[in-house]
Amino acid sequence: MALTPSNMLPLGTEAPFFKLPDTITGRTYTLDELKSDIATVIMFICNHCPYVKHVQPELVRLSEDYIPEGVRFVAISSNDVENYPEDSPELMHKEAKKWGYAFPYLYDETQVVAHSYDAACTPDFYIFDKNMELVYRGQLDNSRPGNEKPLTGKDMRTALDDILKGNPVSEDQIPSQGCNIKWR
Repeated sequence: MALTPSNMLPLGTEAPFFKLPDTITGRTYTLDELKSDIATVIMFICNHCPYVKHVQPELVRLSEDYIPEGVRFVAISSNDVENYPEDSPELMHKEAKKWGYAFPYLYDETQVVAHSYDAACTPDFYIFDKNMELVYRGQLDNSRPGNEKPLTGKDMRTALDDILKGNPVSEDQIPSQGCNIKWR
């Protein structure tokens, strides 16, 4: 496992289109079907990464807190399942059920979507505004496995709160860090 930071896609970038299968429902979704007219959170995660495992409780809390406010959440796994079978769609389904994900957990088999978002690590987070323009990309908060800092979701919560209040999101953003995406 190589500690990898986000590539920090330029702010203002329009959300790249996707059409991917949801491992929870079996249905295929497009970005247009999942986006919100308030804010849309796109998360590149996986099953096996210790950084993702560390933040899972806060991802669930975050979605529980903000989905009622009209924010949409979408998780995507783009890892190579041939070499990382624990990230297979079947096990993604089990992981989503175990954690009670209230959001789709999509499988990017071709890795085209991860490339289009310039995703580099798991977890890698993106928040798009009502116009589907990137206003936040960066860390959930400053908690990492073993650093003893509390898991609060502070950075993403601040960005989402700003959007909900109609305030601009601060451009002072810290890259997320985690396992590199397992490319083929």
